[in-house]
Amino acid sequence: MEPAQGKPKNELERLIQEFLEYLEVERDVSPLTIRNYTHYLHRLSSWIDSQGKGKLSDVNQESVRQYRVYLSRLTNRQGEAISKKTQGYHTIALRSLLKWLIRTDRPALAPDKIDLPKAEGHSLKFLNGEQVDRLLNAPSLYSIVGKRDKAILEVFFSTGLRVSELANLDRDKVDLERREFGIIGKGERNRIVFLSGRAAEWIANYLKARNDNYQPLFIRHKGKISPEMSDEEMRLTPRSIQRMIKKYARKVKIPVDVTPHVLRHSFATDLLMAGADLRSVQEMLGHKNISTTQIYTHVTNPHLRDVHEAFHGKGGK
Repeated sequence: MEPAQGKPKNELERLIQEFLEYLEVERDVSPLTIRNYTHYLHRLSSWIDSQGKGKLSDVNQESVRQYRVYLSRLTNRQGEAISKKTQGYHTIALRSLLKWLIRTDRPALAPDKIDLPKAEGHSLKFLNGEQVDRLLNAPSLYSIVGKRDKAILEVFFSTGLRVSELANLDRDKVDLERREFGIIGKGERNRIVFLSGRAAEWIANYLKARNDNYQPLFIRHKGKISPEMSDEEMRLTPRSIQRMIKKYARKVKIPVDVTPHVLRHSFATDLLMAGADLRSVQEMLGHKNISTTQIYTHVTNPHLRDVHEAFHGKGGK
């Protein structure tokens, strides 16, 4: 168990607290990121403290090596080892702390001396055209909930938005005539998002069926609702959107665990398969680095398929 946070016990805890306050106040980092960095860095300080240490100078290459061995052997409540991906998040948080320490003239270990763990391989999940059509046609259009869900699915496949970005949309920010709007996405990066004609039409149909003045583009229509509820209380949550997508995927028997991110993958692969260039797709997805966008190329490069079909198996003839 990691100790409850109170007054910092040592120099390292104090510096971690200053760093977290810097992220919150100066960088305006999201509460979720603050929560995660707090978890990762206090795990580090707890481990350092367990070694009878607590100075900044105690964070050196040897102690980091030992800490990473500790992480690799750490288990969760189910007795399972934490994933390489989670270990990587701990390392990213540590490197961010060290970068800040160096920028503020503290004698810290150089962050580039800490390598990130090799990521675990994973398959890229996306829907083909027939599966997308089935999913988009899954909602019943006789109720306002069905109209809302239809609009949400159309917007996902039209824009490739992250679920948090879609949930945060307000109706006055979405231009249905120009079929475009601005998004402040991950890392506070701005981008322009474009709606298809179908997506704009279904948003308009949904808004026409509403008789409220709430600002969120997508709101709740079930459960305990009263006129006194605020915009944020009425706003549909990312978790609710995730559950809705899974419900429709089960309804039309799609053999993939469909999530909002799978729809984002489907948006990107559809563009690339149609011939869009990688840089444009990077801009539309809001990726900081094109290397992130390149994960799609191995499933969308038609030239590789042509080469495979032309040459595979010919050597034995």
